[in-house]
Amino acid sequence: MTEFPDLNGQDVEVEVIEHPDAATERSVARRVALQILYEVDAAHHKMGDVIASRLQEQPVARKVEKYVRRLVQGVVENLGRLDRHIEKFAVEFPLAQVAIIDRNILRMAVYEVAAPSPPPISVVIAEAIELANLFGAEGSTRFVNGVLGAMVSGGDDDLRQLLQPKDGE
Repeated sequence: MTEFPDLNGQDVEVEVIEHPDAATERSVARRVALQILYEVDAAHHKMGDVIASRLQEQPVARKVEKYVRRLVQGVVENLGRLDRHIEKFAVEFPLAQVAIIDRNILRMAVYEVAAPSPPPISVVIAEAIELANLFGAEGSTRFVNGVLGAMVSGGDDDLRQLLQPKDGE
């Protein structure tokens, strides 16, 4: 039998990573929405349960809560369309193999740009890069910037039409 060291809570060091405060209410909403989307994607928990739990743990202003719900529901309800669109610009990386955090940052950014009354695309890209920098791995920022940049520089006309119902839908 293997001997395990006898540890108590005082023997364990915990590293706490502090993130800078979000600049705007929408930045706060994006951070919370990303956490929710991560859990829904990684653990396959029900969206409604995760939203309720996260907003209970991390209370936010009513306006922020509404935007969180809009982002999360929009991404989840349009997942197939968003993923197919992202895959057109990340052809070397099957989306199922992309890191969960990166995949959900991209989904959220594409949803925001394609949704009615979108923020300026430069703001969405800057926010996505910031999320990748805060929560992603070493190459996340470059990857997210590259995919979103390819969409924009390619004159992605399909993006604005992405969430419009197609015939037969």
